[in-house]
Amino acid sequence: MAQPPVAVDYEAAVGRAGVLARSNRRSILGIVGKPGSGKSTLAGGLIKALGRGAVSVPMDGFHLAQAELARLGRQRRKGAVDTFDVAGYIALLQRLRQREHGVVVYAPSFSREIEEPIAGAIAILPEVSLVVTEGNYLLVGEGPWAGVRPLLDEAWYIEVDEKVRVERLVARHVEFGKTPDEARRWSLSSDRDNAELVANTRVRADLVVRLD
Repeated sequence: MAQPPVAVDYEAAVGRAGVLARSNRRSILGIVGKPGSGKSTLAGGLIKALGRGAVSVPMDGFHLAQAELARLGRQRRKGAVDTFDVAGYIALLQRLRQREHGVVVYAPSFSREIEEPIAGAIAILPEVSLVVTEGNYLLVGEGPWAGVRPLLDEAWYIEVDEKVRVERLVARHVEFGKTPDEARRWSLSSDRDNAELVANTRVRADLVVRLD
């Protein structure tokens, strides 16, 4: 039977990321958590602490564009497990693991202001020794997402007080254009379904980081 992940605080997580960054090869660290749990905040903190040898590559850069979601009839389910280009994400992770000499790799970012991915927005220089990639579904073990976990040197799962997480999520939706009522409905419907799926993948993490 698999052992449960070890729980650590933020300071311990920074130290562990530093060990990965000092390895003799490029490492990829995956950060997973429910929507609003603080994945981007933790990733940003790690990058700030580790400096130019680390870079953040969010899974959200592989969101399908709004026009494609409309074509597929999934625009009201944006953020669900089947609204990403998972094959493209896996291909990028595979390329990043190779660390080709003298080659800069470009990754997409995601703009919440326009709710669209932006191609070629993140440069991963050859000297980068740690790639921090964060997203909801890195530990999903079924379907095409199952190809992500083997590409991660470590995977961390973020836990935070559930009330704090939901309030933070509502505030983020309001910040980027939803009314308070719309934001709360979205957070307690589509986002809640996604959160339940993510919670079931916790057991596949190497580490739990508590951000309370």
